[in-house]
Amino acid sequence: MATTADIKKGLCLEFNNDIYIIVDFQHVKPGKGNAFVRTKLKSLTTGRVVDNTFTSGHTIKDVRVERRAFQYLYNDDMGYHFMNNESYEQVAVQESMIDNAKFMKEGLGVEILMHAVNEMPLSVELPQYVILEVTYAEPGMRGDTATNTLKPAKVETGADVKVPLFIDVGEKIKIETATGNYIERAK
Repeated sequence: MATTADIKKGLCLEFNNDIYIIVDFQHVKPGKGNAFVRTKLKSLTTGRVVDNTFTSGHTIKDVRVERRAFQYLYNDDMGYHFMNNESYEQVAVQESMIDNAKFMKEGLGVEILMHAVNEMPLSVELPQYVILEVTYAEPGMRGDTATNTLKPAKVETGADVKVPLFIDVGEKIKIETATGNYIERAK
C-alpha cells in the first residue's frame, strides 16, 4: 500500500478494478482546505485516459510491475509476437497495448511492462526514436524552401509520415515514436 505522497510518473496502481499507470500528476495546496493530488491515469487494459483527484494522505494500492527487454518478431491474427531477450520465450500482445505499433519493424528492441505477480503483459513501450527507410515520397518542388514545407512519405513499415521536401526514396530517417514526427536524416 502507498499514499498520495508516493505518486510519481510511471507508478502503476489498482483503481476501480483496473490497472492504471500515472501519466501526469500535480500536488495542489490551496489557500483554504486540504491538499490534494490531481492525476491523469491511463488504463493498461483498455488504453483509456481518465482524470482523478486524490485527497492528500489517501491510500492507494500500487501494483508491482517489471520492465523486461523483448524483441519484436512478427504480427498475425493472434496479435504482435515478441521474444524475451533472456529466456527466449515468446509472448503475444494485442495491438491495443501498443502505442504507435505502425513504427515497429522486425528485430526492434522494446520494453514490455509485465505484472510481476501473474506474469501478464500490461503494455509495450517502443524506443524514443526509430530509424526507418523511406519507400515512397512525392518529388519536392524545386526552390520551395522559404518555409518549412512538409510532404507525405511512406516508410518501410507502411506508416505515413510528413517529411521535408529534400527527403527522397531510399533514405533512412529518424522518427520520434510518441508523436510520429520526422526528426532528422539517419547516418
